[in-house]
Amino acid sequence: MSLPTHLQYTEEHEWLEDRDGIVRVGVTPYASEALGDIVYVQLPDVGEQVKAGESCGELESTKSVSDLYAPATGEVVAVNESVVDDPSLVNADPFGDGWLLEMRVSENGKLLTAEQYAELTGGE
Repeated sequence: MSLPTHLQYTEEHEWLEDRDGIVRVGVTPYASEALGDIVYVQLPDVGEQVKAGESCGELESTKSVSDLYAPATGEVVAVNESVVDDPSLVNADPFGDGWLLEMRVSENGKLLTAEQYAELTGGE
């Protein structure tokens, strides 16, 4: 799968999309494939302050449990209840309906371009 170039990425395999000052966050196909079938998603609460690089949720699959790391510091303004109800959306459509949360960012963490992320993962 080719990586959308308008997104930014993290070394923890998350993507970020700036949507007019609100940043939408999800995990990359690389992460969802590595995890396997995701069966449970735990996300931060709306209004919660998260800090770049710190755990703010969990993704549980048939293989393991992985922390979800905040890609930036800021306030969670929305969570995708659809993935909480149907975690398989993260596997089926990681760049679309499988998004995880939206946040108002006060400070970015370390972000990568699509090209840098591709080099990190050995992908396209």
